[in-house]
Amino acid sequence: MNSSTQQQSVGRVVVVTGAGTGIGRATARAFAGQGATVVAVGRREGPLHETAADLPGIRPLVADVTAPGAPEEIVRTAVDAYGRLDVLVNNAGIAAGGPLGTLGREVIGPLLETNLVAPVLLTQAAVPALETSGGVVVNVTTTIGQRGWPGNSVYPATKSALETLTRCWAVELAPRGVRVVAVAPGAIDTPIADHMGLGPEQRKAIRDWQLAHIPLGRIGRAEDVAWAITALAAPDAGYLTGTVLPVDGGALVA
Repeated sequence: MNSSTQQQSVGRVVVVTGAGTGIGRATARAFAGQGATVVAVGRREGPLHETAADLPGIRPLVADVTAPGAPEEIVRTAVDAYGRLDVLVNNAGIAAGGPLGTLGREVIGPLLETNLVAPVLLTQAAVPALETSGGVVVNVTTTIGQRGWPGNSVYPATKSALETLTRCWAVELAPRGVRVVAVAPGAIDTPIADHMGLGPEQRKAIRDWQLAHIPLGRIGRAEDVAWAITALAAPDAGYLTGTVLPVDGGALVA
């Protein structure tokens, strides 16, 4: 990131959901490193404090984005404390699934609530503040949603829906001065796989397959995605809206 882009974050207020680990943690720290004040939202206090370590610009906020009233609480915390909101990063997400015939409401419901309903309600709550600041919404989706994934269809479906929302909101909110963009990570080294119930052999098989289909020949880092998020949210990117940027080492075009 060049010095011009770094300076553009100074004085801005950013909300990042799912900030306790992985892409959310890297994104919160990247914005704070550029001089922004970051409200780091997550369900667990311990990981959030690790995210904020050595960076006084990060304020941990323990909240479940799917809980009633949480969207309003998150926005109110940022605005009441800092007087504004410039960037909302809808990063919180869960991955789960299985083949048709095994999917019940106990699997489908949380995926929809976390990956789709929560971003809708949080963005809706944030729009008035973002309109005042001429702000940006950044949705975190997945390149998997642009391909078929047998045996795990619901997770990428929720992310594909979030990309549709990105495009719709970009058009809807442009007259109000709010940009909406998305970053679509590919194979990234994050803890999300730990929650999918996969054994070591299954994980290795997936990683081997991914590596064989990534032209750049490596698994991505959370910091790779954080760079893309901060870049799309920067004022220098002010002519971009409705954009969905793959961060996947070239896998989508291979």
